[in-house]
Amino acid sequence: MKRLGALTLAAVLAVGLTACRGEDNSDAQNAGAGGVKTDTGITKEPCPKSEHKDRGCIYLGIISDLTVGPFHALAVPITESQKAFWKRVNAQGGIGGYDVDAETYVRDNKYNPQTHNEVYQEIKGKILALAQSLGSPTTAAILPDMKQNNVLAAPAAWTSAYAFEDNILESGANYCFESMNAVDYAKDAFKPKTVMAVHLAGDYGDDAAAGAKIAAEKNGMTFIDVKTDSGTDKQAGAVTAIVTQKPDLVIITTGPADTAAVVGGAAQRGFTGKFIGTSPSWNPGLLQSPAAPALKALYLQTGPWKTFSSDTPGHKAMREALGSSVTPNDGYTSGWVWSYPLLAALKKAQADGDLTRAGLVKAAKSLTKVDYEGMLPDGAGNFAAGVDGQFRQSLVYSPATGNGTTDVPLVKDYFVGPTAKDYKLDKPCYEKL
Repeated sequence: MKRLGALTLAAVLAVGLTACRGEDNSDAQNAGAGGVKTDTGITKEPCPKSEHKDRGCIYLGIISDLTVGPFHALAVPITESQKAFWKRVNAQGGIGGYDVDAETYVRDNKYNPQTHNEVYQEIKGKILALAQSLGSPTTAAILPDMKQNNVLAAPAAWTSAYAFEDNILESGANYCFESMNAVDYAKDAFKPKTVMAVHLAGDYGDDAAAGAKIAAEKNGMTFIDVKTDSGTDKQAGAVTAIVTQKPDLVIITTGPADTAAVVGGAAQRGFTGKFIGTSPSWNPGLLQSPAAPALKALYLQTGPWKTFSSDTPGHKAMREALGSSVTPNDGYTSGWVWSYPLLAALKKAQADGDLTRAGLVKAAKSLTKVDYEGMLPDGAGNFAAGVDGQFRQSLVYSPATGNGTTDVPLVKDYFVGPTAKDYKLDKPCYEKL
């Protein structure tokens, strides 16, 4: 989930000046259920598939990588999990006399910023907020418009840039902190002297690489930066850099298929150092690929939260909502976790008597904690603290004994290393790479 730059920014700003129906907030004082103020994306009529005909409807949009992009294997279960999450909310009483619809306005961004903006413009006049905006580059393409129109979004990405955005409700450690923790973990586990970051360009790969660089330099290690392009047929340069420069540790931040190509290719050419992958770099299906032996021998995986079958109330609720027929996939886990802050913001806005877009953004900024039902530790979700409230803990997994399911064994529970603990986040990390 990388940034491709500001290639769509001018188009976004131009389109953003043309208001969609309902976005002038002229009806912001209209009273909804219980006298709560409402505007865009809320109707007195029930949601299309609702069984509760006495409730109105809150419409949430989802824009995700559903067909051809590099993250669709994760994005499809993310989306299905979020649909199930909001159905559970409705079954538990909804939000102040409203059900939540997260199905009517689901759109495919094909992991393309221009497409993301096009479908956003199509639905933005009909939704209160975005239950999902997948990808850093794609979300960057609509962020100016989101700010202009008070559209709140739960992202499907972890860039450190979101720490500085009031319209984004992020969850879990960002890529920068995750990579800092990975290097600090490796310092104790492997004692590396050289660290190489192999990564996609933009604020997915660059953010993680910057964290690796900061931690490597703090720990007195040599740092090597290697950028690569997405595509399994484009990893020869990265593999050559690894086998010729022989780093002790490689922090890899790519798509899952690229990870297999890099790790498998380097191992085939005799590399015996260690790899640690940032969370979106991994898919348990890689253990069914030709690269599986290399991954089991050389690769560790970091992550922002525990895997699908973990024993927390939130994980249990997720599995129950999804049903026994789904194949375990941590896309489901991520989609479920990412939904909690938006639920908390909706509840707070409703309690404040203001379910307008502006009221929802205000409510989100006032949250001091979010109940993740145990899926993240206490202290997560302090949006009122701004940058200082950023969650910094992550986990480490090893596929060494994995069997191709989502349950890659945990080797290091929630922790924050000394680098991330002491680091002052004063700007997005990728700006310091």
